Amino acid sequence: MTRVSFVCGLSILESGVAVLLDVAGLCKAYGSLKAVDGVSFQVAGGEAFGLLGPNGAGKSTTMMMIAGLLDADAGTVQLRGQAMLRRQPSSRQELGFVPQDLAIYPDLTARENLQFFGRLYQLSGALLQERIKGALEQTGLSGRADDYAGHFSGGMKRRLNFAAAILHQPALLILDEPTVGVDPQSRAHLLDCVRQLQQSGTAIIYVSHYMEEVQQLCSRAAIIDHGRLLVCDTIQSLLCQIPLEVELRIDGSTFDVGVVLNPGIQQERQGDDLILRLFSSAVGDSEVGAAVTEVMQQLVSAGAVLKSIRTHDPSLERLFLKLTGNSLRD
Repeated sequence: MTRVSFVCGLSILESGVAVLLDVAGLCKAYGSLKAVDGVSFQVAGGEAFGLLGPNGAGKSTTMMMIAGLLDADAGTVQLRGQAMLRRQPSSRQELGFVPQDLAIYPDLTARENLQFFGRLYQLSGALLQERIKGALEQTGLSGRADDYAGHFSGGMKRRLNFAAAILHQPALLILDEPTVGVDPQSRAHLLDCVRQLQQSGTAIIYVSHYMEEVQQLCSRAAIIDHGRLLVCDTIQSLLCQIPLEVELRIDGSTFDVGVVLNPGIQQERQGDDLILRLFSSAVGDSEVGAAVTEVMQQLVSAGAVLKSIRTHDPSLERLFLKLTGNSLRD
């Protein structure tokens, strides 16, 4: 019987798209600390899947287990139905991994780095040289191919790290914080590279702190915290969990607190100002405009001075903070 999985808020098999990666019940503990606690999700062929979480949430540990670089205490990882085993390198031939920490050799040139990593994937001869040429071109490093990696900028090192992971043309590419600490140009180039790979049929797992990157690149995403998945669904469905917010800032000294406003309005003092917040969930999506107009008319009639009005669209960042809180994580 064909197994139909409903993890992550939808069934990939039921949708008719072939499952490439199947992660089921992954667990990893360090003493009493449960770093990963029962994580399950699937990734379809050619899909871009995002994974978000605070520092220490379990993202990198999960990726290390998927990549076969760390043994799981429990659970399974299958790629095309075959178990990913740490001590069986052949099981990782279809997977590329760009770790959060740079994995390149500073005393080798860009070309020499790629020759080394290509040979680890049993590439050689003319095919290896062709793959190196293509990876350098794709990452914009052709002109620096024979320069030492140690002389590269942070962004160039990230691009070389990326190039090393795509030499063997993997079916699944894991990217763990690929744009951390890079300049805007390198960031834009890396994101373009990810889009090109995904469009060519490579499945992507994109781990990032940058919500807007995941929102732009991925069709589905999950948020993990304290080792457990909190939500996992399509980007559209996740955004539907967050209402549109309209924020009105008024001069508090001009507002009579006795004025009765829409019951859906939230009020907050910020210094001398009063912040009024209206959410679409309180009045209905189609009624937001009318509700804002009504509130503004009430404020004008009461003699209040409006200092600013802003809208906050639904975003993964707002959902992330709602689920994980605003407390700082070290």
